[in-house]
Amino acid sequence: MKSSQLLSNPKVLLASVGLSAGSIISFVLFILFNSVHVNAAEQTEDIINDTDIVTNITDVGHGSLLFKQDSHYSKAAQLNIDVVMSITGMINRVIVTQSFSNTTDDWQEGIYVFPLPENAAVDQMRLKIGERLIEGQIKEKQAAKKIYKQAKRQGKRAALTEQERPNIFTTSVANIAPHETIKVEIEYQQIVNYDNGVFSLRFPMVVGPRYIPGKQRIEGFSGAGWAVNTDEVPHAARITPQVLRPGNNRNNTVSIKIDLDAGLALEKIDSPYHAIDINKQSDQYQIVLKQETTLANRDFELIWKPKPSVAPKAALFTEKKNGETYAMIMMVPPEMQEVQSLNREIIYVIDTSGSMGGQSIIQARAALELALTRLKPGDKFNVIQFNSITSKLFQYSQEVNQQALDQAIRYVRSLQATGGTEMASALHAALNNQQNNNYLRQVIFLTDGSIGNEQTLFEIIQNKLGNSRLFTVGIGSAPNSHFMQRAANFGRGTHTYIGKLDEVQTRMQVLFEKIENPVLKDIAIDWMETDMEIWPQKITDLYKGEPLVITAKTRNEPGEVKITGQVSGKTWASSLILKGGQNRKGISTLWARNKIAALMEQKRDAEFESIKQTIIETALEHHLVSKFTSLVAVDVTPVRPIEKKLDSHAIQTHLPAGWDHNKVFGQQFPATATDARLNFIIGLFLMLLSSLIYLTRYRNSYV
Repeated sequence: MKSSQLLSNPKVLLASVGLSAGSIISFVLFILFNSVHVNAAEQTEDIINDTDIVTNITDVGHGSLLFKQDSHYSKAAQLNIDVVMSITGMINRVIVTQSFSNTTDDWQEGIYVFPLPENAAVDQMRLKIGERLIEGQIKEKQAAKKIYKQAKRQGKRAALTEQERPNIFTTSVANIAPHETIKVEIEYQQIVNYDNGVFSLRFPMVVGPRYIPGKQRIEGFSGAGWAVNTDEVPHAARITPQVLRPGNNRNNTVSIKIDLDAGLALEKIDSPYHAIDINKQSDQYQIVLKQETTLANRDFELIWKPKPSVAPKAALFTEKKNGETYAMIMMVPPEMQEVQSLNREIIYVIDTSGSMGGQSIIQARAALELALTRLKPGDKFNVIQFNSITSKLFQYSQEVNQQALDQAIRYVRSLQATGGTEMASALHAALNNQQNNNYLRQVIFLTDGSIGNEQTLFEIIQNKLGNSRLFTVGIGSAPNSHFMQRAANFGRGTHTYIGKLDEVQTRMQVLFEKIENPVLKDIAIDWMETDMEIWPQKITDLYKGEPLVITAKTRNEPGEVKITGQVSGKTWASSLILKGGQNRKGISTLWARNKIAALMEQKRDAEFESIKQTIIETALEHHLVSKFTSLVAVDVTPVRPIEKKLDSHAIQTHLPAGWDHNKVFGQQFPATATDARLNFIIGLFLMLLSSLIYLTRYRNSYV
């Protein structure tokens, strides 16, 4: 029979290939079973290093390591994390120790996706086996992965640390022996935040579920995460660690110890989300968690405020390395004189997606209602909400009057969290309609930033910003700090965070003062010499209380730096003599981290391939983990017999504190987070079922 006859006659086609209802159902069940129980060996080319994709997590407890054994997952020891910080002035050096325990009788590989601060410069990694330490080496990303995979196949203990986003990393540990614990020590350095006379730092503990838009890719199942890779988020499976269901009794725990040498007298030390004990010895402070450990489900924040009489106005740190002098300069501009402000058009954008359920939507509604009360006659405003769809309160911005405000407050109070996080359409809506140039246009964006397509959103902001300024308000216990800060930078605005309801008043007040006061813009730096290489090269606008922080490299002794800018149309200038600063190890690392971050912002550039090579060279020279470089450590002696099977497992993470699991994942079908493999299986099943029904009806029509 000709092929055309087969295609035109489904009854003949079924008979010719021997298909029946029973065989189709059997095929569907085969697909279902094998989709859940994927053999790790089939994932050898997977970027997550042979990781099985875990889909059935109903009976798994908090923080357990999942091991694939005899077609089911058994619980093993929890992951423990110890954090030690050493803060000197504005520099924080941190050691994060991740303990991977194998309580089974089989050899295991562990993979852990975890967050770090968005400005962390990761420059050291060590594999610790008993008392032995194996130093990690910086390599180009693909080379490091190849070394790791080869060591894994040869039965050698090995560790690999990779960057997925500036604030998301992956640690892989191969060949953990039965009943053995292996530790991985990761070190990073960061500049602490200084704003309005207060120092602070945030240590994130969990990567929250992220909304993954775009079309699914053929290789979409590569990775350990619950999401499938898409055209908009090519590595979605690497940034979406499996999430534990509520009601389990096992925990991922974190201990934190801090040595604080502020270098000046302090008025107070506080941690708003965790109880701490403070022990003062001379001018230094030792800080620990009051309960020793805490659940890894929300950001840790430390705040320390100097006494007003000693609050710094400028600081200089230097380091000499390989014949170069590296410098970090912090300068706080003087108070800017208030001027008569322009009428403002303010667009309030609020995230009402599923991840904002629970405490987050309550905080966001309270912050937005407070913001509405700050509007003045002569201003214009609008409110935009977004989840799976975007909607506006008014078709166009309205003049401020009591009727419009009452309508807006009722609208805000009615908002509920549900659905996905289609942020792109909300950005387009907020940045459209900028015809009226007589108003100062400001966009205030309230969100947890739980999205995976950050780069697409940054490009929208850059392309459509126009005369607007974008301000981000990070909501909840684990906001995406990378998105918050970078979006505000691209938007020529600033950002803040609200982690609990009683912070709304104070933190929004600080934001109001920033957006309602003059801005120092068009900032330029004159180093009085020609061979300085400074990063960042493009200085963002500064708002009230914000310092200028820059890093530089030179072969000469730094002399004087002159800084100029524009405030309300008037020129502002200041200078600083670069002498008498404090010597600090690691300034070169911070300079390199700033350079890499600035170059990565040029990702849209047609010449990015040459920029990429500069990033790689800089990262290799300064031993830094980046998008294109990784740290790898390998023990020289094989320990796993070749005939012994190596099982892979992914570590599941907690849902961020205050999040509503059903709002995020839904009762059956996810909202903000989509289990891609489950959706694929359901889609395949429905497709085959509909085909079966059609073919059966078609066959019956011939009977």
